[in-house]
Amino acid sequence: MAESTVAEVMDELAALEDPKVRAVNEKHGDGHGVNLTKLRAVAKRLKTQQELAQQLWATGDTAARLLALLICRPKAFERDELDVMLREARTPKVHDWLVNYVVKKNPHAEDLRVAWTADSDPVVASAGWALTTERVAKKPEGLDLSGLLDVIEAEMKDAPDRLQWAMNHCLAQIGIEHAEYRARAIDIGERLRVLEDYPTPPNCTSPFAPIWISEMVRRQSEK
Repeated sequence: MAESTVAEVMDELAALEDPKVRAVNEKHGDGHGVNLTKLRAVAKRLKTQQELAQQLWATGDTAARLLALLICRPKAFERDELDVMLREARTPKVHDWLVNYVVKKNPHAEDLRVAWTADSDPVVASAGWALTTERVAKKPEGLDLSGLLDVIEAEMKDAPDRLQWAMNHCLAQIGIEHAEYRARAIDIGERLRVLEDYPTPPNCTSPFAPIWISEMVRRQSEK
């Protein structure tokens, strides 16, 4: 099959636009109206195309950028390229997919984690915390877990929403994965009460750290 052009792909995405999907997404800050299952089907057909991915990203269109993140080659991006992309990725879904599908698989992930965590932009900093949470779970060697808890204890309560969410996830992950810090993580959560009242659907676990930690530890003990 001949490689698709940006214009062809953009036409295809426009044809998939659903006003109902857009209305739901816009409530969450995501300006696109393409069903994600259908978007993934397009990506599966296109397969990996790094050049097309970069061209789609450059359009600035949210659906096109999500598709770009599915067909790109994560290890092909340079460090500074990813830094620029993150700062451009202002919608939550693009931001999350960029971090989870691309940056985590890139050789510059650790360098970016350190730089982003210290960034003055809270949205950028939230990406650094997301990468830190990944390390807490999968590669904690060399991390100062006690120091991370110190920062969370001092700053999470008053952090902007997305940064607060990312720090809270890190707090929970420390408590879940590291028994020696579990009591302190739960205590921090109980005192700060961040996300205590977050609306949680039935059969889902609350993001309130003490409940989240306790539930995940319980599940692990049952395995």
